[in-house]
Amino acid sequence: MLRTPLCDLLDIQYPIFQGGMAWLGTSELVSAVSNAGGLGIIGSGNAPGSWVREEIRKTQERTDRPFGVNVMLLSPNVQEVIEVVLEERPKVATFGAGNPAVYLPRFKEAGVRVIPVVASVALARRLERAGADAFIAEGMESGGHIGEITTMALVPQVVEAVDAPVVAAGGIANGRGLAAALALGAQGVQIGTRFVCAQECVAHPNYKKKIMEARDRSTVVSGTPTGHPVRCLENKLTRLFLERERAGATPEELEKLGEGKLYLAAILGDVENGSVMAGQSAALVKDIKPAKDIVEEIVREAEEVIKRLAALPQPVSHV
Repeated sequence: MLRTPLCDLLDIQYPIFQGGMAWLGTSELVSAVSNAGGLGIIGSGNAPGSWVREEIRKTQERTDRPFGVNVMLLSPNVQEVIEVVLEERPKVATFGAGNPAVYLPRFKEAGVRVIPVVASVALARRLERAGADAFIAEGMESGGHIGEITTMALVPQVVEAVDAPVVAAGGIANGRGLAAALALGAQGVQIGTRFVCAQECVAHPNYKKKIMEARDRSTVVSGTPTGHPVRCLENKLTRLFLERERAGATPEELEKLGEGKLYLAAILGDVENGSVMAGQSAALVKDIKPAKDIVEEIVREAEEVIKRLAALPQPVSHV
């Protein structure tokens, strides 16, 4: 069975995290992934603390397995979300879009495992000194907010820089990606786009359909002038964004243009005027199936790849 020390750290069966996707990382998907042996993660996004508390409790009703909450540090509600997570004490808290060092002592005291998302070696080193339990090294191939370094380049550098376990994220959607991540030194993977097309995910059917229709060059990055670039599937909104950027729109104007657009696409199903956040792995997603089947398929394929690699002819020693 495919198992790494990360599994022992978090008491999970398989080293597979479901990405903490805003609006889509709800109790339905989170519990399904955790029940399948992975780590489901509630996506707090910009939601208020009351919503996060409700999702935590609904998840607890659906599973007795470990799960996590992703805290979005750019959220206007971040302080109340942090208080809720500290009170409810899920197994794991992941942090995105910022530096959570100031909060780490309280989470450690509460017994919550802290796993920040990092896009650079410098941040990983700083957060290891602050007490992070593990890291999610996320490359720019991922959907949503992205950094500047690819997964292939970032993951081994973070692995070499820290002693804590590293989870690879960005552009991973199948067992070949998991096997590759392990080869880079990671102890697991975080997957978002593939889980959008899980049966349990509450994403609108239009959103799922657009992901399944994606090709290798279907995603674009917009919002760079804001300092928080976002990867989405190309549509009317992204073309408008890039047009405004070229025309010299201010970061404030661009931020306003993006307000509410993820909800518009993900929940209401307007995939032309809304923000269809998805990673470059979208082209690998071809069907909708239960989260359990997705997890088991990824593990099975990874094990097959590892066995095949182990069977390659060994170099002959001439000593």
